[in-house]
Amino acid sequence: MDDKTRQGADRPMATRQLLVLLCVSAPSFMLQLDANIVAVSLPSIAQSLKADFAGIEWVITAYMLAFASLMLPAGALADRFGRKRILVAGLTVFTLASVLCGAAPNLAVLVAARAFQGLGAALQLSAGLATLSNAFSGDARARAFAFWGSVVGVGISMGPIVGGIITQSFGWQWAFYINLPVGAAAITLTLVVIRDSRDPDATRLDIPGVLSFSAFLFLTTLTLISGNRDGWTSPHILAEGGGAFLLFVLFLVVECRQTRPMLDFSFFRQPTYLGANIAQFAFAAGLLTMLTFMPIYFQSGLGVSPRTAGLLMLPMALPLFIVPRIVTTQLSHRLSGRVLLTFGLAIISAGLAGMAMMAGRLDDRAILIGMLVTGLGAGILNGETTKVGMTVIPPERAGMASGVSGTVRFTGVVVGFAALGVILFGRIAATITSALPSLDQTERTELIHRVASGDLAAVAARSQDLQAPALRSFGAGYQALLFSGALLTAVAAVAVWFLVRASDTRPIARPDRPRSRTRAVLPASE
Repeated sequence: MDDKTRQGADRPMATRQLLVLLCVSAPSFMLQLDANIVAVSLPSIAQSLKADFAGIEWVITAYMLAFASLMLPAGALADRFGRKRILVAGLTVFTLASVLCGAAPNLAVLVAARAFQGLGAALQLSAGLATLSNAFSGDARARAFAFWGSVVGVGISMGPIVGGIITQSFGWQWAFYINLPVGAAAITLTLVVIRDSRDPDATRLDIPGVLSFSAFLFLTTLTLISGNRDGWTSPHILAEGGGAFLLFVLFLVVECRQTRPMLDFSFFRQPTYLGANIAQFAFAAGLLTMLTFMPIYFQSGLGVSPRTAGLLMLPMALPLFIVPRIVTTQLSHRLSGRVLLTFGLAIISAGLAGMAMMAGRLDDRAILIGMLVTGLGAGILNGETTKVGMTVIPPERAGMASGVSGTVRFTGVVVGFAALGVILFGRIAATITSALPSLDQTERTELIHRVASGDLAAVAARSQDLQAPALRSFGAGYQALLFSGALLTAVAAVAVWFLVRASDTRPIARPDRPRSRTRAVLPASE
């Protein structure tokens, strides 16, 4: 076959692969865009629906909790019933739930609708990543995941700006309604383009594993969120924490006894896979949570508008779009995945520490440099964590592996958001108690809850004498929160360096210069 004939045969394959990439990346883009639009809209939602700090947490947590709890079973469903079918189902559920979120008349309906959004998100992301892993192999798979990471970065980058503009111009409801046209287009493209695939060895669902893991994660999150309000020594808080521990033990026992487990622990015996998941968890808990916390900091602590808060998030969010492309073109053929993961976590840690040192000033200019440094590290990790983890997994277990990757990431967001909320609340409470020891206990408790939820305007309107202590405690709380994130990512960087093997994550060979424009866009899978 001459060169011209080979080029003609390669064009349809490259075009189909590019369309597969778009089908998988578009839903992931929608998920990230939605998450960050909602983050900027949280103060407006809280004011509109009269929500306190715990209510604000549940708007985020209900979504992430359903997402994290159901990623593993979603991967098993995709392996058994077909990735295309589950992808379409997930897109449909997510789109319809978004409409319900926008129409929610109260906080309870919004939280329930967010949980359904999380269900749809778990189905579509798990099936999408499994489709991507099955459709590509070798270097083409690595480049496909890099492309996916870049598209996800676009969603994260655009989210704060789009969220600020939508919230300020049209109302927070449209932060959800925007998903309707995007979802409809993604469903149509998926039905036309994607070829179905499945794991021929997947025969039944691991129901005990699904129930025990989901219940464990729910009770863990409930304990962390409710502990601030009800007290850590309350009998029901202790019971919830004990129940979470027992359910986790039960989950481990159930999975070890399954012949075809939902979570195959044998993969975690591979140091590279374990290290990649540690990096994924630390990235989510230490950095992705900040995409929710920082808009609250800007709007409540600095008193800026939603639109301005979205713009202020750009130094952290924009590198998530730009840096993955630099990693692909300039670094991935020079540095191993081990170096990239460790370096990315170390940069995030340094950036968060810099932000923490400036947080008490409540000055947006002082904190922006740290945000930019943090964003650079996040850009390195965004697609690299998933790619490194998938390199040591056989393609037939792609559904399970993508489910684990998504579960670890969104469990990190859920647990990180709740745990950092505990740190934020505790530091605010300690600062206010120290500054206002003579304040009545009931008034002090109310003040702590108002400051933690970012309702500083109500504090100032009530008493000018309380405004200064409230602002100091708010800055101190965010300082403790950011330092905690810096410590977590620093410890993870050390663990990843010792666990991930350079031989498993060797640099990607630079491809030969393509002979056709189509092949320059996307190399064919092997």
